[in-house]
Amino acid sequence: MEIGMVGLGRMGLNMARRLLVNGHGVVAYNRSLDKTKEAEKEGARAAYSLTELAGMLHPPRVVWIMVPAGKPVDDTITEIKPGLSPGDYVVDGGNSFYRDDIRREEELKKSGINYIDAGVSGGIWGLKNGYCIMAGGEKRHFDFIEPALKSLTAPEGYLYCGPAGSGHFVKMIHNGIEYGMMEAYGEGFELLKSSRYGAGLDLEQVARLWNRGSVVRSWLLELLEDAFAGDRDLEAISGYVEDSGEGRWTAREAIDLGVSAPVITESLFRRFRSRQPESFAEKVLAALRQEFGGHAVKPEKK
Repeated sequence: MEIGMVGLGRMGLNMARRLLVNGHGVVAYNRSLDKTKEAEKEGARAAYSLTELAGMLHPPRVVWIMVPAGKPVDDTITEIKPGLSPGDYVVDGGNSFYRDDIRREEELKKSGINYIDAGVSGGIWGLKNGYCIMAGGEKRHFDFIEPALKSLTAPEGYLYCGPAGSGHFVKMIHNGIEYGMMEAYGEGFELLKSSRYGAGLDLEQVARLWNRGSVVRSWLLELLEDAFAGDRDLEAISGYVEDSGEGRWTAREAIDLGVSAPVITESLFRRFRSRQPESFAEKVLAALRQEFGGHAVKPEKK
C-alpha cells in the first residue's frame, strides 16, 4: 500500500525504510530538508510541504504522522486536512495522550476522514527487529491499514486494542511499566557497584549472566549489557534523565482511577530528582537533623 510519512526523526525515518523494504510506496515529508532527501535516496518519493504530500498520494490516502505529541500533531492535521478527502486516513504514530485521540477522531469524522491512533514501541532498533504497535480506532479502519502494520512489526507484533484512544492508552501503560523496570535495574546495579564486591565485579558480565535463563532477563538488560561494554562505569554519561510525558500521564491515570501504582510513580519522581544538582528538600532534611539532634551538616560547596 501507499503511505505518506510525516516526520522523519529517529522513529519515522526507520519506519519509512521498513515500509520501503517490504514493498510499500512511501511519500516522505520532514520539516528539515536533509531528512526528506535522505528518505528519497532510499526509495521514497519526496514531498516538500504537507500540501504537496497530500497531492502525491492516491485516494484513499493514508497519512502516518510521527511528530511530537500535543500541538505539533494538531498543527500537522490542521495543515494537511484541506488536502484530504472523505475516506482518507490519518494515523498518529507518536506518543500522544489518548484523550487527544478521542477529540481528533471526532473532529476528523465530521469531514469523513478516518483516524487511527497507533502507539509504537521499538525505538531505534525497530528497523532491524520490527516494531510493536498498539492500535485504536474503528475496527474497519484498522483492517484497512493492517498490511502496513504487518510490514512494520515483529511477528505477532501488533494488536487492535479497541476504539479511538485505546492504542495510545495501552502504549502509555507500556511506558509506565518501562519506567519501573528501568528504575529497578538502575537501583540493583547501583547496589552491586556500591558493595564491597563492586570493585571486582564486571557489570557487563553480570548483565549478560542475568540474560541467560534468569527470571529478570529482558531486552532492556541486553541493552544495558551493551552500554557497560562500551563504558564500564558509564563515566561518559550524565545521570540527568528526561521523561517523554507518558510516565506523567500514567501516574495521573492511576490517581484518577484510584489504582495503586507506587513503583511507576516513584520511578517518575526519581527522574525529576535526577535533574536537580542540589535538592532543596534534602537541605531541609539536613537542617532538621541538625536542629533536633545536633547532627553535623556539610557546608555547601562554593
